[in-house]
Amino acid sequence: AAAPRAPAARGRHALSVHADERLNIVFVGAECAPFSKTGGLGDVMASLPKALVQRGHRVMAVMPMYHHYDELGTACGYTTLNVCGADTEVHYFHTHRDGVDLVFVSHPCFYEVAHNIYQGTTMDVTWRGALLSQAGIEAVYHVPCGGFPYGDESLLYVANDWHVALLPVYLRAFYHEHMKLGFARSALIVHNIAHQGRTTPDDVWRLGLPDHHTGAFYLDDPQEGACMNVLKAGIEYATKVIAVSPGYAWEIGTDEGGWGLAHTVRESNGKVSGIVNGIDFHEWDPQHDKYLQSDGYQTYGLCTEGWWTGKQACKAALQRQLGLPERHDVPILAFIGRLDHQKGVDLILQNEDFFANQDVQVVFLGSGRGDLQDQLMGMQERHHHKIRAWIGFSNEFAHRLTAGADILMMPSRFEPCGLNQLYAMRYGTVPVVHAVGGLRETVTPYDPNGDTGTGWQFDEAVTHKFIDTLGYAIGTFRDHPAAFKRIMANGMSQDLSWELAAERYEQKLIEAKYSW
Repeated sequence: AAAPRAPAARGRHALSVHADERLNIVFVGAECAPFSKTGGLGDVMASLPKALVQRGHRVMAVMPMYHHYDELGTACGYTTLNVCGADTEVHYFHTHRDGVDLVFVSHPCFYEVAHNIYQGTTMDVTWRGALLSQAGIEAVYHVPCGGFPYGDESLLYVANDWHVALLPVYLRAFYHEHMKLGFARSALIVHNIAHQGRTTPDDVWRLGLPDHHTGAFYLDDPQEGACMNVLKAGIEYATKVIAVSPGYAWEIGTDEGGWGLAHTVRESNGKVSGIVNGIDFHEWDPQHDKYLQSDGYQTYGLCTEGWWTGKQACKAALQRQLGLPERHDVPILAFIGRLDHQKGVDLILQNEDFFANQDVQVVFLGSGRGDLQDQLMGMQERHHHKIRAWIGFSNEFAHRLTAGADILMMPSRFEPCGLNQLYAMRYGTVPVVHAVGGLRETVTPYDPNGDTGTGWQFDEAVTHKFIDTLGYAIGTFRDHPAAFKRIMANGMSQDLSWELAAERYEQKLIEAKYSW
């Protein structure tokens, strides 16, 4: 098999590329890895700012302070905000890491939810988001990053998801209309439009906004009735709206994929676009992965002998770790993700007989709905010689499973971008995905005529289409090993870096700077 080609001029040690225009960019989000993370949002808040710094921009990431982290020391500034009609004092803590100014907003409301950051009612989360949004806007004045506050020149705010979708609204209502931050613009990244911040219509009066800004929050949903909708207002007020893949940008404008906001998205079509997330190669790189350096696992590179030998060593180590028969000729099928309706794990569970009758090994890693967890444990008990279920989450095991598996199953009913399929391809694991959102964008269907493609897609989230497509992947592994290796190599040779995504974000932020 031909050796996979390393992406040129990008990756773990990419040099800085200076943009034509240097922007001051402030990211605001409810989570940021490694300090807090529940999903892909935390990864984006951690990785995208670093990639934009590499392109020559000055970047700040503002997040809640859920714990007092040792490296932060004492507060570097404070201010008093009017949050939903009440004066509230917040303190800022600052550290500089990987070129990014990390700014933490300290307030008791964040410490109280440290172990479940989205707990409480919708208005509880909205109040915390209102505080974080205003603190993020004000940070450019009150945090002396390296002795030089950001100020308001070439200033772009980037809000992430509905929790801080109030930021574009507050920027206009409390600043632009009072001749402050007049040239600042905002972008709203939509990671998952299913989560919108819906509550009763009268709650809009609790936001402390002037009357003429309240109408943007009103949604009369034919299915769920009238409501206040925070994300709707954020979409209407943001200068640019960026979904986490081009496919998802299209989907959220459809009645099926918009979750009640399709009309709002279509009305804002000129400012809506999609950019696929990237991979942080400092965290996900089989050549340097710290979790592949012990217990029989091996790091592996992009030369033919190196990657295939290392991949097989990881597979054998995974089988030993899980107590499965150590066989190189049987494919390991992996599922990594939340156990819920969205991720489609039920499509796997409904086909237990298929897996029982195939010469395969199946490994699950995830947590979620109790009934699905119980079903997985029952499936493991009935087929202990070939099925393992790890209930919970382990970052170490996620890396090892990604490296040791042959095929990754992602039967998600919807998937705005998806990261696991990107990690899998980087590690030479072949994804089988439902053709939605970012999965359709990032996984190229295998074409045996040209030996092109990086995996397989199925076009409808129903059991027989999923199993038929998975059967093609298993059959290729077993009967056409050389072709399967080429698919693995195709995936590994792609440019999946954040550098490429950052270039596209930069373009949208420059467009926002010159928008009115």
